[in-house]
Amino acid sequence: METKLGKLFRFMDTLGLGERDPFGNPILFKRIVVMILGFITYNRLNVYNKTKVTGTEYLDDLPMNGVLFLPNHQTYFMDVVCLYHIFFSVKWGFRNSLNYPIYLVAPRSNLFYVAAAETMKNDGLLPRILAFAGAILVNRSWRAEGQDVKRDVDLAAVEKIGKGLKSGWVISFPQGTTRAFAPLRKGTAHLIKGENPIVVPVRINGFRRAFDKKGLLMRKRQTTLTVEFREPIRFDSSATPEEILERLRLEIGLEAEAC
Repeated sequence: METKLGKLFRFMDTLGLGERDPFGNPILFKRIVVMILGFITYNRLNVYNKTKVTGTEYLDDLPMNGVLFLPNHQTYFMDVVCLYHIFFSVKWGFRNSLNYPIYLVAPRSNLFYVAAAETMKNDGLLPRILAFAGAILVNRSWRAEGQDVKRDVDLAAVEKIGKGLKSGWVISFPQGTTRAFAPLRKGTAHLIKGENPIVVPVRINGFRRAFDKKGLLMRKRQTTLTVEFREPIRFDSSATPEEILERLRLEIGLEAEAC
């Protein structure tokens, strides 16, 4: 039977002392980074603007690893930042709320997000710092330096994402771009068929209106930011990539995406 002290250590993730994530990054340093970034960004999400969260009841019984979150994409960074806040809040037992930033004292450490290597390495110091919050860096095969390109798929990307899934929860943006109504990339379907994760579609809105494209600068205050978690999906092995993408398109709500 687990002791109260054991439960406390499990809740605090033992602070990550002496541990590293599957990509070799010190967990304690990651915790410090996400805690500082959390306090810096909290006012943008829940003071200057208001974040309305629904569906976190679906997260209660999810396993600690093997879960893939697939939201639509509106800004480079603030989408991920907001999802991190929500996951931290849920860990502390707060449902559908960002009203109690005490959750930043002991954030989750087993979170990762997929990001373009170009964006994280070439856009200044802050993206480099954000990369320590759990970025899985991949090379896009369709976009480089602001131009459409065609190059070989980054085969190492699937392996990296799979490694993240074995260790925790992974956020990936299946559109691969912040452009509204962009179609879902087929690579997402192949990832799902290969790794067989629990898939949680997520609908987000308001971020494009409230922030600039990168999500670092405020554009309009008093904006309602909405995040809706949909019911988790375990796709059948017989599902085709086309069937997977169509189901995701409907769940994420791309046909009705607003600003």
